[in-house]
Amino acid sequence: MPQMGESIFEGTITKWLKQPGEKVQRDEPLFEISTDKVDAEIPAPASGTLQDIKVQAGATVQVNTVVGTIAAEGEAAGAAPPAPGPVAAQPQKPAAAQEPSPDIPADLSANEKTGLEREEQGAVLEVGEQGRVRSSPLVRKIAKENNINLAQVPGTGLGGRITKEDIEGFIVKHGAAAAQPAAPPVSEPAPPAPAATAPLQPVAGVTPGEIVPMSVMRKKIAEHMVMSKRTSAHVHGVFEVDVTRIVKLREKMKAKFEQATGNKLTFTPFFARAVVHGIRKFPIINSSVEGDNIHYHPSINLGIAVALDWGLIVPVVKNAEERSFVGLQRAISDLGERARSKKLKPDEVQGGTFTITNPGIFGAKFGMPIINQPQVAIMGVGGIEKKPVVVTDKDGNDSIAIRSMMHLSIGYDHRVIDGAVADQFMAEVKKFLENWNEELL
Repeated sequence: MPQMGESIFEGTITKWLKQPGEKVQRDEPLFEISTDKVDAEIPAPASGTLQDIKVQAGATVQVNTVVGTIAAEGEAAGAAPPAPGPVAAQPQKPAAAQEPSPDIPADLSANEKTGLEREEQGAVLEVGEQGRVRSSPLVRKIAKENNINLAQVPGTGLGGRITKEDIEGFIVKHGAAAAQPAAPPVSEPAPPAPAATAPLQPVAGVTPGEIVPMSVMRKKIAEHMVMSKRTSAHVHGVFEVDVTRIVKLREKMKAKFEQATGNKLTFTPFFARAVVHGIRKFPIINSSVEGDNIHYHPSINLGIAVALDWGLIVPVVKNAEERSFVGLQRAISDLGERARSKKLKPDEVQGGTFTITNPGIFGAKFGMPIINQPQVAIMGVGGIEKKPVVVTDKDGNDSIAIRSMMHLSIGYDHRVIDGAVADQFMAEVKKFLENWNEELL
């Protein structure tokens, strides 16, 4: 399991792209993983034949855990030595009859033994007369957040250790409320937890009525959104913008632009460029809260939300203020394409200072987006539609004309940004878009 960034400590294997006995080439995609930062395809570290899979799809393991073995070219893949003992996070049958402090299997490598010994230092929780429950700090954190008594959770890890899958499976089955410490049950079974304790996300191809566990990405999105609503004092504002000039310019230039740059001309870089202009005038929009302080970020790192078939991800265009219009389009197209093909690196979804999300691509007039923490503002881009609009000429004469209109919404943290500042920022973005200079393209 690769490290995939300094802040990432574990990953979930979501899919094996090769099966035992199949040949693999170095750098060929071997399996897919999901972490709390990004979904990614992991390339094979060497050429040869996939000898065995030690960690099956769906399992979550710590970084540097051996998840499979590749036999070198010329080495007999079928003549593998006896399988090593299970790694710390690999599920196995509960060892109910074992001693509270299990021995490290003798047939593990020196590195694996060291890893298990290191994990044991912080993995034991005393629970009085019921003996010792083995769990990692992450498992204990999940248990605390959901009021789980770990003594009630069967462990399937090494020596009866409670893994992340064990605690999450227990919550899905029993619900957080059902697991709160209580008096020992009598002969009657406890009532089942209500279905509302495990909200589900619709999945393509799923049979109605089927219960499907949340993916790692879905759970992280849920945690992040709930945390943001608790953290920031959300306020929203909506502005109507006349983008007729931009629509006509894009239609006129899109073929020439694609021929010259190799990228399709989308609307997103127009909005990105306008946001950069607005932030330069109102830098507090590009800040974050750190305790009792406001951190004004020196660079404008734009997060561009990308809808995926399996969730949502926000890759970041770093130093957007230094990029030309063409540079913004190239960066946005590249990040979006690699997000959909699971090629993003963890640092490409971190460090954002302002986010743009586009519900209008699916027909919404506007959205009320949730702030992407630790940022303090987010802009939603609504759909563009032609409407009859009252237009006033330079002499003050009014007429009705067909214009391409849209709505832009701003979600901001009222702890830091006042309504007047948010509105002034959006008025500047609106003005920039409505008076777009063709030379900026």
